[in-house]
Amino acid sequence: MAEINHRVGIAGSAEDIYSALTTDAGLAGWWTTDTSGAGEVGSLIRFRFDGGGPDFEVAELQAGRLVRWKHSGEMPDAWIDTEVIFLLQREGQQTFVRFTHANWKAPSDFMAHCSTKWAVFLLSLKEYIETGTGRPFPNDVHIDHSG
Repeated sequence: MAEINHRVGIAGSAEDIYSALTTDAGLAGWWTTDTSGAGEVGSLIRFRFDGGGPDFEVAELQAGRLVRWKHSGEMPDAWIDTEVIFLLQREGQQTFVRFTHANWKAPSDFMAHCSTKWAVFLLSLKEYIETGTGRPFPNDVHIDHSG
């Protein structure tokens, strides 16, 4: 199995970051503006990008510390059985977000693309917490010239 890992320091509280990862408004502020379903463990979050996109079941929540989602659905195919983990750790004047997208069947060009896009969106999360304005889809940084 392969996985994507990133770590970013954010000048903000673990509680504010946790809220941005666990509420529709928070998620829409940094990942995609078309987000619905965020809630407690067992909730199904629907993330849409021009109508299509992944669904994730909220698998684990530890307030101010951990958010874990399990992919639920058929899209994209390479994400089936993967999970996304956000681990929050306060150090000094910042909170580090350790991000993992785990259980990929094998490394691929699509995985490399997703790794770069996750980095883009984690920087959007950083901007959202630090300035109040992120760059969620469709206003994100585009990394190729297709579509």
